[in-house]
Amino acid sequence: MKIAVIGATGYVGNAVVQELAGRGHEVTAFARNTDKVFQAQNVAAVSVDVNAADFTDKLAGFDAVVSAFNPGWTNPNIGADFTRGANSIVEAAKAAQVPYLLIVGGAGSLYVAPDLQVVDTPDFPKAIYDGANAARHLLTALLPRRDVNWSFVSPPARLGADGGFSEDKTGKYRLGKDDLLMDGEIPAGISVADLAVAIADDAENKAHLFERFTVAAA
Repeated sequence: MKIAVIGATGYVGNAVVQELAGRGHEVTAFARNTDKVFQAQNVAAVSVDVNAADFTDKLAGFDAVVSAFNPGWTNPNIGADFTRGANSIVEAAKAAQVPYLLIVGGAGSLYVAPDLQVVDTPDFPKAIYDGANAARHLLTALLPRRDVNWSFVSPPARLGADGGFSEDKTGKYRLGKDDLLMDGEIPAGISVADLAVAIADDAENKAHLFERFTVAAA
């Protein structure tokens, strides 16, 4: 398959590029700094600005597009920058008639109780609230849309070593939908490598068209 990855040098994007390349797909890695893109014979590094007027043209011809776009958790304007960039990606995917746009969101929009999302819980870290809230609003805006072939994956609360989990690749995971997955009494986690496995599986099968889903370690 011909698959594009937006945000290809980020934590999730880089793992997805490596997983897709390892499966033999023809991968186009979109990034601001192409020097950091994972190198392989079947990976083409392309410099892009998702807000540029010609971005739509660059999304033409792919079987699927994975957006791991994130303007950076330390960016003081992350909320506004995420919203602007994500909206540009969605509209470009619509105009380019992308068959499947899989957007990597956050755990903040998952539910811990009826009508209570993680981002609205008292202990949610203030430092990442703006970015998480922007991703939540993006999902809300996408839910009724059928004019763009979207899907949205929320990682679990604990992602990789920095999230208090692991970086080990097992190749296995479990699926959920809108509720925060748990591991007993604590929120579940997943390694970024296994998240990439789940994302690659989903992109290959276009398994969650017009749906949000979540994953955690099996």
